[in-house]
Amino acid sequence: MSVEEILKSGNYNLIDVREPMELEMDGEIESALNIPLGEIEDRKEEVEQLKGPKIFFCRSGNRSGKALEFFKSENMSDIYNGGGYSDVKHTLENL
Repeated sequence: MSVEEILKSGNYNLIDVREPMELEMDGEIESALNIPLGEIEDRKEEVEQLKGPKIFFCRSGNRSGKALEFFKSENMSDIYNGGGYSDVKHTLENL
């Protein structure tokens, strides 16, 4: 499934891996869980317990890609790189 198809389904978890100050400066998606990339390993169980697909995003897609790689190395499935914040926001606004 593509990220857009998952977002259309309504069954997903958005995980924003940007720093809190970036959310203040650039904006945020209200339904997204903010777990900065530097906290991903420490909050692994929190992410693992989320039901349904998990879509990571950041400012450009680079850090969310790193989060995705970490969880792949932990054998987690049903995880996706949503890319940048503006991409995810735009897709959600146009559903």
